[in-house]
Amino acid sequence: MAGLRERKKRQTRQHLADVAMGLFLERGFDAVTVAEVAEAAEVSVNTVYNYFPAKEDLFLQEEEEFVERPSARVRRRRPGESAAEAILRGLRQDIADRSPWTGLAENYHRFVRVAFGSSTLMARLMRMQHQTSQRLAETLREEAHAKPDDHVPDLIASHLMLLQGEIFRTAGVCAMDGAPLATTARLMLEKLDTAEMLMSARVLNYARRPEG
Repeated sequence: MAGLRERKKRQTRQHLADVAMGLFLERGFDAVTVAEVAEAAEVSVNTVYNYFPAKEDLFLQEEEEFVERPSARVRRRRPGESAAEAILRGLRQDIADRSPWTGLAENYHRFVRVAFGSSTLMARLMRMQHQTSQRLAETLREEAHAKPDDHVPDLIASHLMLLQGEIFRTAGVCAMDGAPLATTARLMLEKLDTAEMLMSARVLNYARRPEG
């Protein structure tokens, strides 16, 4: 029974998210109310809030996964691999796999248009970027056994997350320009390669996991 209940909860959550996203893409984020989402999904407003505490959560459904992803990659880095190399490798793999979270998806321009059309969503996205950088800095500090007053983990985290943000910005600009996904992916990979060549040895070698 527990498994069935959890499956139903996941289905309800996904249904609410799909209904909300359809309305946001059609009318814009600010023009849609939670009550309208509830009505379209045929549930109560309270049900929507039970699954999504804020309206922004309906649009940015994978926030926690987004925030945690770079840190998780550092913790799972391979023997002999540094923190930066693990993050760059993960980004390259996501681009090669056309992972939706990178922006390499059909109709991504609609998502970008809605996000940029709402100051509320833009503020939330900026907060997510800040949280991601903070989380990564904490992970780097732990993995490198850095002292509490060492600023290097914070600075390297900011450096790497600014790069990740630039890669995502590239996907958004290309989507708005109507560029083919293959062209967008190639440009994103070229930027990653260039960024890696420009990295200092201190950044590129930080928190390198011992071999074996």
